[in-house]
Amino acid sequence: MRLIVIICLLLQLNIVEAATSDAKTDASTFAESQLSIGDALILGVVEGITEFLPISSTGHLIITNRALGLDADEPMLDSRGAVIWIDPPTIDAPEGRPLTLKLAADTYIVVIQVGAILAVVMVFWSSVASVFRGLMGNDPSGLLLLRNIALAFFPVVFVGLALDDWIDANLFSIGTMIAALVVGAILMLGAENWRKRRGLSLDAPKTPAELSVREALLVGAMQCLALWPGMSRSMVTMVGGYFGGLAPAKAAEFAFLVGVPVLGGAAVYKGMQTGPAMLALFGWTEMLVGAAAATISAALAVRFLVVWLQKFGLGAFAIYRLILAAVLAWWVIA
Repeated sequence: MRLIVIICLLLQLNIVEAATSDAKTDASTFAESQLSIGDALILGVVEGITEFLPISSTGHLIITNRALGLDADEPMLDSRGAVIWIDPPTIDAPEGRPLTLKLAADTYIVVIQVGAILAVVMVFWSSVASVFRGLMGNDPSGLLLLRNIALAFFPVVFVGLALDDWIDANLFSIGTMIAALVVGAILMLGAENWRKRRGLSLDAPKTPAELSVREALLVGAMQCLALWPGMSRSMVTMVGGYFGGLAPAKAAEFAFLVGVPVLGGAAVYKGMQTGPAMLALFGWTEMLVGAAAATISAALAVRFLVVWLQKFGLGAFAIYRLILAAVLAWWVIA
């Protein structure tokens, strides 16, 4: 809950700043929310379930946004019929960046990821507590876990910030996401085959804290692939954990823990950029409803995945990704 409060305060500060500038959206522009409570619940549930399952939250949310009519890319107009700008036109950027329903929906989805973070903290509280004890010098294993989380976290931060604009411009098409789903499925099947050939059992005892520096950096390098929409951050992190010698359930645990700073950083970054515009269209109530739905659904999904992986591994999710890719391809053709 504290994380949600922090995000809300950051967004509120940005709204106050926005009110002093014509370049920002005035939250009073829209008398009613452009997002219903029912739609907020649906988006929260879809985000929570798909964020940590290795099946691509992006692909599912594209389908959900289109089904809910939240993918409109036309500029929003104020009561006077004037375009509402996120970034108004300038000499250097004459096209500017107008506020659209799609942009607000994309921001909403990233911000409510805070709910998924809370779910991980709750489900893996013992590991989180171990990290805090390590910081206080009372748990060497917790300190090693924190080191490995940091090593797996920083590569994606640097690459993501460097390529953010290029990714938005080039990798958010349906075609590239379909390709990512297929490539991810092949990667998962290859990792499962590699695990079995190496004799790594489903209950191998190695823990995330026991990863070496090289192995943790490998997980971080793999996580950079998740910047390709449709690839799935949890999936590539789990595969990296496989290559580091972790059993499927332990690889998933490490993927979830690494996701805390990754998703938290993304929520703050996106919220500071376009959060006020999103809130102007959707409102605080709808955002909190979505975050709460994401928390509950993510907690259930995480518990399900851990139990599944302890018995079956990743193979079934690879097949699911191929089916989803086929559905999206049919959708495009149709």
